[in-house]
Amino acid sequence: MSAPQFLPWQLETARNWLGNRERFAHAWLVHGLAGIGKLDFAVAAAASLLCETPQDGLACGHCAACAWFASGNHPDLRRIRPEAIAVEEGAEAAEQAEDAEPVAGSASKRAPSKEIRIDQIRALESWFNTATHRGGWRVALLYPAHALNVVSANALLKVLEEPPPHTVFLLVADAPDRLLPTLVSRCRRLPLPAPDADTALQWLREQNVEPAREWLAAGGGAPLAALRLAQSGEAACPPWLGQLVAPLAQGQSPDVGTLAEALEKVPATDWIDALQRFYTDLMLAAAGAPVRYFPALGAGVAQVAARARPARVAEAARWLTRQRALATHPLNAKLFAHSALQRVVLSCLA
Repeated sequence: MSAPQFLPWQLETARNWLGNRERFAHAWLVHGLAGIGKLDFAVAAAASLLCETPQDGLACGHCAACAWFASGNHPDLRRIRPEAIAVEEGAEAAEQAEDAEPVAGSASKRAPSKEIRIDQIRALESWFNTATHRGGWRVALLYPAHALNVVSANALLKVLEEPPPHTVFLLVADAPDRLLPTLVSRCRRLPLPAPDADTALQWLREQNVEPAREWLAAGGGAPLAALRLAQSGEAACPPWLGQLVAPLAQGQSPDVGTLAEALEKVPATDWIDALQRFYTDLMLAAAGAPVRYFPALGAGVAQVAARARPARVAEAARWLTRQRALATHPLNAKLFAHSALQRVVLSCLA
């Protein structure tokens, strides 16, 4: 048995933070760049707070509380996340609101929710009103915080205004500015830094990710994002993106039809994400800065940026962001990719 571990670049922050428990706040907002391991930090923090014999503030991995945590059965821990994420994690969606009122209609006939619903917050009330099982902390782990809708966020706000005793809330978010300001004001903020490049590269190599430097660039310097990309089966720089950039760099239009066929079987969220990273590189190159995500395409991207009109590039980047909302809809995949690529080409050619 072992306790959840903090990632190497989190250890110092964790020890400093957990070493001051006598003045611990009742709610913490753990935030930082996407893909740096904020949820890993929060899970390891929950284990450490529930541990009965912590060592240097961290979970020992040997006590009864750590055994319960490892088995997923600690009675003083609640995970509040959307049903869709619970299903991805292998949990039953019903677990998310085990004391909640049933949703009208059969739960099996509706898609798992991508939001944290108000009944999940209400379901915590009976938990708050019982004593902790081991006489220590009770931990509510909520992620991602931006999945709270307006109603559930307001319900949580009321809880935090009169916090239950011996309870610590750990809210995980990429960007606090996407949350209700009143909710943020009720939490102590705990910003997590991104690791330096050497630390991130060493960790990626320990995970057998090569070429680590290219994958880290593709992940925007975030090692867990880089690891997810590396495990996707794609290349750090997708071949289709190189086939898009090469003719654009020469002021020519690529074969959009062939590229659309290549993207037809790629999840729309994946290729839109790659195009969004390409546009970030394009705008960096236009400003004379090094590209961030696709260094292998740096020279070509710089040539495209020199020809393109910044206003058209910026507008196309905003348009792509709006397309994210359509990416999971049952559209014709090839036509969707074709129209997006056409928009990209038009924005890049003078």
